[in-house]
Amino acid sequence: QVQLVESGGGLVQAGGSLRLSCAASGRTFSMYTMGWFRQAPGKEREFVAAVTWSTGSPYYGDSVKGRFTISRDNAKNTVYLQMNSLNPEDTAVYYCAGKGAGSGSRYLAPSYDYWGQGTQVTVSS
Repeated sequence: QVQLVESGGGLVQAGGSLRLSCAASGRTFSMYTMGWFRQAPGKEREFVAAVTWSTGSPYYGDSVKGRFTISRDNAKNTVYLQMNSLNPEDTAVYYCAGKGAGSGSRYLAPSYDYWGQGTQVTVSS
């Protein structure tokens, strides 16, 4: 099993920044990709970003490209999401997720095996 714990959410004004962290523990060697998803009230869970654990290769959703940066620290088993130029449309619960190799598309939530509890990000206008 893998446990994922997010932190770093909060309230920020439009144009501001936040950094989310996701600490992984347990059988972390089984993780190939770590991702961030978000879900706003009444909306489906949306892909935000993902990173390949071994190489650090990043992938982004269209709505966050150029504003968000995903990174990982292998020594700390932690993935980060640096969010800049936030706007009210970024308001959502942000979830960290992990998947093994070959278990579906990194862009789709059902492909992920492990999920954190979520952290709220609220951007005020």
